[in-house]
Amino acid sequence: MSGTGTTADDDPLQTAVWRLRSRACWADAAALLQPTTPAASLQRAALLVERCLYTEQGWEDAEDALRTAEAQAQSDDERGAAACERGQLAYAATLLGVRDRADEARAALGRAAALIAPGAPGRSLLDFRRGLLAENLARSPQAARAAYRRAHAGATAHDDPLLLSFTWRHLAGLALRDGELAEARHGFTESLRIREELGYLVGTAPALASLADAETDPEATRLRAEAARLFRLLGGVPTWLARQLTPPAATA
Repeated sequence: MSGTGTTADDDPLQTAVWRLRSRACWADAAALLQPTTPAASLQRAALLVERCLYTEQGWEDAEDALRTAEAQAQSDDERGAAACERGQLAYAATLLGVRDRADEARAALGRAAALIAPGAPGRSLLDFRRGLLAENLARSPQAARAAYRRAHAGATAHDDPLLLSFTWRHLAGLALRDGELAEARHGFTESLRIREELGYLVGTAPALASLADAETDPEATRLRAEAARLFRLLGGVPTWLARQLTPPAATA
């Protein structure tokens, strides 16, 4: 979930990986990375895990890449990062109804928390993912909000704008649930702004759709139409966005 590859001084390989990832070409991005070092293996696994969450496909490839990353990890930070990806993969499988792996997700993120030191760069991503579990599996918005806020503070401290776009969006979603429209609009707007600035195309349609949920017509209709255009441009990715973009059926 890091913004690696988004800045001008990054090396050509990371720039190419970022451009492919941001355009929903995760398999192509992963193919550029040779899993010969712990860092490369972890990045490759993270790309393929993200593909599962966005496309509901590629589960075996992600498992294979994750096993390689776990085997190569040497330091606590590397082992913690691999456990964090294991937790995310199990979370995605549970959320998308592939298989109930909620216990595995909790255990893996718990291992990651024991390995990644507070204040370390990987801690903010871990906090965010623990928030996802709290919100979407445990149905505990209070715990989710606390985790998202820790992740937001960590992403700010470590200058991780892509993660900030996620924390803004999910904090805004909780605000919208509580009827705090002004707070929700602000968070969704910040998330969209960051993603557009980064060129994170695959995340722009969800950001547009979320902002639409906090707006009224005609602005809401305009935002959803733009989200639908990007969604079609990327071949229907992320798959779960289709439900948010489909208008409710008319009642008799």
